[in-house]
Amino acid sequence: MYKKQMIFERIVCFAVLIAAVLVFVYSLGIMTDMYDGFKDTIRRPERPNESTVDGTGLLYTMQPFNTTFTNLSVGLILASLTLFITNTHCRRKYYIGNVISVGISTVCNVAITAWALPQIMAYRAQYLQVDFEALKEIADRKNSFYTDSTFWFDISLVVFGILMVTTVLLIVNLILKFNLMKAEKSLIGSGKGVRA
Repeated sequence: MYKKQMIFERIVCFAVLIAAVLVFVYSLGIMTDMYDGFKDTIRRPERPNESTVDGTGLLYTMQPFNTTFTNLSVGLILASLTLFITNTHCRRKYYIGNVISVGISTVCNVAITAWALPQIMAYRAQYLQVDFEALKEIADRKNSFYTDSTFWFDISLVVFGILMVTTVLLIVNLILKFNLMKAEKSLIGSGKGVRA
């Protein structure tokens, strides 16, 4: 049973790291299409509300969020790396360091999801207020990029869903590990009373 559990813990730890990297990649891409589509409509970045198309000032009002989001996603990767620093991915017995690393990773994953997802959905609602007809006219006239897709906002549900599933699996792995350790300890304890 220990062998299967150790394979499971290795898979889970790598999945948590991959999910953190996925959040980081998402933070880099969330504004890509928006930048390409809106950049020609804003006269002065310091006054995003003064744009030629209603709503495209979102490009600049969303940037502070995106900068913080990217920085936090780097922190998320570092938090997931604590699982490997403490050998949580390959240890037969867990110690306090392993529990702390699981706790750090879990808290960071839940916190970034609770912080970012509502804001992304709020920005999505603002994005839908853009005058896409006027934006399309400008894109056609300047032969520039145009999209009215909410893909980058909607995919956040998948990205954070993956992050939360891996977090739940990480907690399940911790519980499973402690159950196995307890079973092993009681088995060893019962074997001490047996005489050869």
